[in-house]
Amino acid sequence: MKRVIICSVLLGMFFTLCFSVDAQQSSRIPRIGYVSTTGDPNNPGPNVETFKRKLRDLGYIEGNNILSEYRYIEGKMDRTPGLVAELLQLKVDVVVVNGLTPVRIAKQATMTIPIVMVTTQDPVATGLVDSLARPGGNLTGLTSLARDLSGKRLELLKEVAPKVSRLAVLWNADEEGAAIALKEYEAAALSQKIQLQSLGIRAPNPDLDGAFQTGVKGRATALITITGSLLGGKAKPIADLAIKNRLPSMYESSRYVQAGGLMSYSASETESYNRAAVYVDKILKGAKPADLPVEQPTKFEFAINLKTAKQLGLTIPQSVLYRADKVIK
Repeated sequence: MKRVIICSVLLGMFFTLCFSVDAQQSSRIPRIGYVSTTGDPNNPGPNVETFKRKLRDLGYIEGNNILSEYRYIEGKMDRTPGLVAELLQLKVDVVVVNGLTPVRIAKQATMTIPIVMVTTQDPVATGLVDSLARPGGNLTGLTSLARDLSGKRLELLKEVAPKVSRLAVLWNADEEGAAIALKEYEAAALSQKIQLQSLGIRAPNPDLDGAFQTGVKGRATALITITGSLLGGKAKPIADLAIKNRLPSMYESSRYVQAGGLMSYSASETESYNRAAVYVDKILKGAKPADLPVEQPTKFEFAINLKTAKQLGLTIPQSVLYRADKVIK
């Protein structure tokens, strides 16, 4: 009888312990880490806000069933390895990162923690994933394929400013992705018989005024800005300088147009960061990054700032206005 009682007590203790462990595991709040190439802690920017809003729509409440750690590069790419390492030390369950170089750094830092990327580059051509359909490893996410849009941007620019003959390209000479983009614009300019002038700038103190002076001295008649961590937060001064120097401008994000730039053509950033949140949700629910295909854009945005066009003395053809998704007056 004593043996039966002892066994019953031990069995009860065993089940109680198992239940306690299971309860602790099930009550653990997942933690996500986000490394952003745009914004800062005081002003996260529209992409981070879009991501946060979509997480809330999916049922995640900060401090209740999700914990989030946001880190900002703020144009200082050399900070990226430290920011990624900081998040990994916090044992996050998934890392969200945008920009080619930050994505590559995150991939090199961990082979186990899932990574959701948002990139403008072709992730297969740049060696980030094995294929779009089956990325393999711990990395998946979204590609906006902005590089495939380079030729289209030049076509739209010439429709609005037919006299464009020499194109200045403002870009961050320290960024791998920007260097790839410059080559794409060189090819597109060659096919459209436009001369291209490179205006490369570097961190930590990019000389925008000097770059524009160089462009004007080189007889540039229009401007394209390659977005990235360094230039992403300088939309307003870049747009102002383009107007000051009478340069019709094309951008890779509508936030430049909202800041006063003339035009932009790009995949929808809102869609990309909404989908990034959906990927995080899937991974937290057990999906493996290797089995989640890298998504390509389905929605593109063409934005025009009519106020800027007027300042530049340009009349936007009705055929172009009809195609615009956003018109700022």
